[in-house]
Amino acid sequence: MLVSTMNDVPGRTVQQVIGEVTGLTVRSRNVGAQIGAGFKSIVGGELKGLTKQLQQSRDEAVARMVEEATAQGANAILAMRYDSDEVGNGYQEIVAYGTAVVLAP
Repeated sequence: MLVSTMNDVPGRTVQQVIGEVTGLTVRSRNVGAQIGAGFKSIVGGELKGLTKQLQQSRDEAVARMVEEATAQGANAILAMRYDSDEVGNGYQEIVAYGTAVVLAP
């Protein structure tokens, strides 16, 4: 499955537009990562535990989006984007979305 942030694929033709597909995940923050982030905020620098957790959430959202597009017969997702928001205290929502299409061979 080709997943692209571009609106088209050079050298390929969109044969059929299937429509919007999404992948969503909501996760709670890891207590250990939160404690480590609190200490790290004193001296500054990357919050590696939170970075890892956010990357895992993004990967999960994309996998769910690809699964939905595959089930609808797509072979590519164009104009893919992420969105995120805090849902309640300590819960993070990540959504991956794009347009499922069938690219001509």
